[in-house]
Amino acid sequence: MKKKKWSRVLSVLLVMVTVISLLPGCGRKRAEKEDAETITVYLWSTNLYEKYAPYIQKQLPDIQVEFVVGNNDLDFYRFLKENDGLPDIITCCRFSLHDASPLKDSLMDLSTTNAAGAVYDTYLSNFMNEDGSVNWLPVCADAHGFVVNKDLFEKYEIPLPTDYESFVSACQAFDKVGIRGFTADYYYDYTCMETLQGLSASELSSVDGRKWRTTYSDPDNTKREGLDSTVWPEVFERMEQFIRDTGLSQDDLEMNYDDIVEMYQSNKLAMYFGSSAGVKMFQDQGINTTFLPFFQENGEKWIMTTPYFQVALNRDLTQDESRRKKAMKVLSTMLSEDAQNQIISDGQDLLSYSQDVDLKLTEYLKDVKPVIEENHMYIRIASNDFFSISRDVVSKMISGEYNAEQAYQSFNSQLLEEKSTSEDIVLDSKKTYSNRFHTSGGNEAYSVMANTLRGIYGTDVLIATGNSFTGNVLKAGYTEKMAGNMIMPNELSAYSSEMSGAELKETVRNFVEGYQGGFIPFNRGSLPVFSGISVEIRETDNGYTLSKVTKNGKQIQDKDTFTVTCLAAPQYMEAYPAEENIVFDGGDTSVEDTWTTYVSDGNAILAEPEDYITLR
Repeated sequence: MKKKKWSRVLSVLLVMVTVISLLPGCGRKRAEKEDAETITVYLWSTNLYEKYAPYIQKQLPDIQVEFVVGNNDLDFYRFLKENDGLPDIITCCRFSLHDASPLKDSLMDLSTTNAAGAVYDTYLSNFMNEDGSVNWLPVCADAHGFVVNKDLFEKYEIPLPTDYESFVSACQAFDKVGIRGFTADYYYDYTCMETLQGLSASELSSVDGRKWRTTYSDPDNTKREGLDSTVWPEVFERMEQFIRDTGLSQDDLEMNYDDIVEMYQSNKLAMYFGSSAGVKMFQDQGINTTFLPFFQENGEKWIMTTPYFQVALNRDLTQDESRRKKAMKVLSTMLSEDAQNQIISDGQDLLSYSQDVDLKLTEYLKDVKPVIEENHMYIRIASNDFFSISRDVVSKMISGEYNAEQAYQSFNSQLLEEKSTSEDIVLDSKKTYSNRFHTSGGNEAYSVMANTLRGIYGTDVLIATGNSFTGNVLKAGYTEKMAGNMIMPNELSAYSSEMSGAELKETVRNFVEGYQGGFIPFNRGSLPVFSGISVEIRETDNGYTLSKVTKNGKQIQDKDTFTVTCLAAPQYMEAYPAEENIVFDGGDTSVEDTWTTYVSDGNAILAEPEDYITLR
């Protein structure tokens, strides 16, 4: 009996030893499985975390999507590519094929997919490489044209413009009664650029215009490409005529968006160049407002459009059929009608480049319905060069410094000018840390960032919303610009407080479970990041529930005291349901500024990651 009993005990011990010996391997296998099941999507704006990202995840319960704050800058993605950190799916708003050319060989060709096939040919051509391949697809359009105060037109019995001649006549008629007929916020580069192109959308969409655009945007074109001599001289002549006809001058270059809105609201301005979203905004304020297109000299009417973003897929997905299929499902969902409706502002019309999305216009765009039905929605040329050069050249045209010919020559020479790209390295990361979320441990890259920032802020505990950081920490040399891009680009701020253990646990609970007006985690990857403490969280059908908070392996006691720093966008902290005895200070300096100041002297050291979360 003793022998049998001992054998039984020995067997149990052997099983325990075996289990213990397998634990690290099991952990690695679980992490590898989680990585394989996860599709990483970089969203260019935190605004897309409000409705868009949660909607997509809800439609794909069998696919874990890691939504990461990306950047509205293709240089950022080029940096990721050069350092083996390119995600599965990329989005970018400030986009051009010209700037995207370094990424071409790393992106999937989508030309034969159903997603590309659904895009109207007239729009798809703007994303087609010279070899016929397509790497990027547009989501729905943000429409730009003329926002018009109909009340003023009716009051002064001035006919609503129907063509360019009547547009000019209206401007002159308003000038006679002491009201500005037209101006816009020419303080900004995009207004300069979009007016220049919008006035000549017809010519830029012609055979010659498309031919030049294809050459300019061709990823395989290794030389810098200037303007053509057929279409573009006329573009500047039309801009020059428009400046004369509308009375634009030096003073207009100081006008920002708030100035324009104030003029419009006070009935000092009849028309301005802006987004269709302004129609609803002013209608809600009781101002009878409509939206009109760009009137072309040939009689055509065009709307300037900006895709809310462009989307592309990593070519590496083609090496794993299972992951490719998952990514295509995610892409299909991202481009669906219901998903696109989550992007636009409340009450705004959904204008899609896709034939799969039905056109349903509200009263706000009724006056441009024929233009939209004709697919006269011009997609702007929006390379970084075009933004900066347009502001320089158009500003000088408005101030009277350049005529059309001088403007053309200056624009062309600046396009052809070679740009210096060398920058100093301010942060040398010796290791790559993954931004994939693991149920045992959390997000390694985010932990590195949170731990480093906790040291910078000198706080016991740091809590960051799940959209605070921008992905992998790469084994690479970071310039100041790229180091700055490691932080959420949309006004992430730091808020500090001294609190008890009980208050800390309540704060952690609010960040984990969400609160009205705050950032509410909608999947595993959107859970908050912690430094200085560890948390245990339970996943339920209704979201996430906090189970335990520990520090150094010991549960936090209610009477303990801590200095706590929370990283979040201002709108989230403004809505924070703080007790009367909890006061958060700060919010004046962005986390990005604090971070870039820290790394700019070149002596920054990244902290090691820690296991900060256990999800059950």
